[in-house]
Amino acid sequence: MAVHPIRITGDDTLHSPAAPVTVFDDELRTLVADMFETMDAAPGVGLAAPQIGVPLRIFTYTWVEDSGEHIRGVAINPTLWITPVPAGIADEDSEAEGCLSFPGERFGLRRGERAILQAVDVDGEPYEIRAGGWLARIFQHEFDHLEGVLYTDRLDGHDQKIVAKLTRKRGWGVPGNVWMPGVDDLDA
Repeated sequence: MAVHPIRITGDDTLHSPAAPVTVFDDELRTLVADMFETMDAAPGVGLAAPQIGVPLRIFTYTWVEDSGEHIRGVAINPTLWITPVPAGIADEDSEAEGCLSFPGERFGLRRGERAILQAVDVDGEPYEIRAGGWLARIFQHEFDHLEGVLYTDRLDGHDQKIVAKLTRKRGWGVPGNVWMPGVDDLDA
């Protein structure tokens, strides 16, 4: 297993739809193991393959529910069903998201309150998870990555201006910018 560098906004892989996984083999298992290791090292609650430069429809996730239940897995070739996004302005405290591909910042973003994730695992076995709260948010965030969408693309006009300013200031927004979990401290 290996920790991979994480691509920062501007990389073409992050802004293009990912391709379906068609081969389920040891190479895929290694990629998924590397994704878990990278996600944990960041640390993050989710990681999509495009974030490490692999344009495939895969994401890993990990979350601990208030009940103490630990939910951890991989979604390959997922479909995601979500409830409508509630009207109104996002709460900066309870709805703030961050992203490993726009490290060090958090912005409020409204998301659907519930989601149904349908996917397959590394063996090609289908599964379904019905999620609410933060797990539903994680699924939506990671699924967006597979569509070539970053959460910063979904922000309102005021926050979009802040994102644009930060992107210019940090030299992001172009291919080639990465950071290495466990080495670089970017407060993602």
